[in-house]
Formats: sequence, structure tokens, C-alpha cells
Amino acid sequence: MKLLENSSFEAINTQLTIETGDCKIIGRIESYSCKMAGEDKQMFKQFCQEGLPHVLEALSPPQTSGVSPNKLSHSQSGDEGEGPLSDKCSRKTLFYLIATLNESFRPDYDFSRTRGHDFSREPSVNWVFNAVNSSLSAAAGEAYSHLQPQLWEAVDNEICLAECDIYSYNPDLDSDPYGEEGNLWSFNYFFYNKRLKRIVFFTCRSVSLFMAPRDSGIGTELDLDLDESSYEEEEEEENMDEERYGALCAQ
Repeated sequence: MKLLENSSFEAINTQLTIETGDCKIIGRIESYSCKMAGEDKQMFKQFCQEGLPHVLEALSPPQTSGVSPNKLSHSQSGDEGEGPLSDKCSRKTLFYLIATLNESFRPDYDFSRTRGHDFSREPSVNWVFNAVNSSLSAAAGEAYSHLQPQLWEAVDNEICLAECDIYSYNPDLDSDPYGEEGNLWSFNYFFYNKRLKRIVFFTCRSVSLFMAPRDSGIGTELDLDLDESSYEEEEEEENMDEERYGALCAQ
């Protein structure tokens, strides 16, 4: 998977870090080419040892919808099948999703053990559109309202939403890159256009400013201030001890 340059996404990403008083929204949108080369080809060969690329693999149903997404919308990639196991995608598509996660979160996380049940196919573009807008509008208010039209226009221009299958990554707590204490909610959406051989990845989380995880960067300034204050107090105590020692020697 190769990260594609997109100046519109870069501009939007600078506006997807929003502080709201008690929490901080941190999001980013990235575009990836599904054309494999080098390391990706080697990983794909290993991945295919567990099953052929065209074999369909079961997915989990969307977390917020009890209805199978394939019953609500037709798959653009042709991955859907007949029968009761309607939530599924080809193993090749599953590889693209896993490879996107690896590329987006490297080098901190490895998703090589991720399986189909960690993903869901979403019911429709409109459903995801409303879910994202609802979450970000509730958390960021006007800051997101001003950004919303520009954001979705940029996504549509890059990936052509009408042609996309949309997947989400919904891991358990142990596999979640946002599973640290202090993360309030998160979402990870993949907009996959088979014709363009491209995925747009939209990931976002809300972090409590009162329980910020250690690696979030939030609260660092406060920690530095406390460290400096402690150092100054220790220095004052040492100076006082030296003065007392000097006075005793003088006697």
C-alpha cells in the first residue's frame, strides 16, 4: 500500500485536531493505492497461504445496525454472496484493509493477526456520512460544521463515494490502537473503490483532557511545569542546607 499525496486531505487534517474544553478530537484522512509492490507482494503471498484471494471471508455485522449491510445496499466490489452468511468480503479485499492499517499506524502497531471478524461492511454511504457527522458535530460543534462540506467534497473527489464499498475496523480492546485509558470513542472507516484500486482511510478519536493517555501528547506541558517546579523546590532546599552548614562551620 502506498500513501498518495493529497493536498486537500493535508489541509483538512490540520483542522481535524479540535479541543472542546473537556476533550480533544484527533482525526486524519489518508488515501492509499492498492497496487502491490515489494514488501506488499511478500505479505500477500504469506496471507494467501491461509486461503485463496477470491475466497469469501466472514465479517462482523455493523456495531450500530442489526441489519446486514448487504441487505440494505448492493456491493460495488462484487464481494457479496448468497445465503445466510451475507456479511463477507474476498480475502484480497481483507488484505487491502489490513495492509492499510499497517501502513497508517506503522511502526507502532502490527495488524498481521487481524481477521475478518474485526471488520464490518457498512450499510451505505449515507449511513456512514450521518454517523461521522453526528459524532463530530456533537463533539466539536461549529468547528466541524464549517469543515464538513469541504471534508466530504475532498473525499468524494478522491475516491468517488458512489462507487465505494465502505468497511469499518472494530477491534477488541487488546487490538485497538486507541484502546488506552482516556480515549472516549473512535471510528475507522475504509472507502474502497475497486475500479480505482484505491482506499481512503478516515480515522478519528476523542481523547479526554482529564485522563489523557501517556502517548497522546496531551498534558505534556503540565508534566513539564510540574517537573520544573519540583526541580526548583529541590534546588531551594539544597541552598538552605548549604547556608545552615556554612553557619555551623563559622561557629
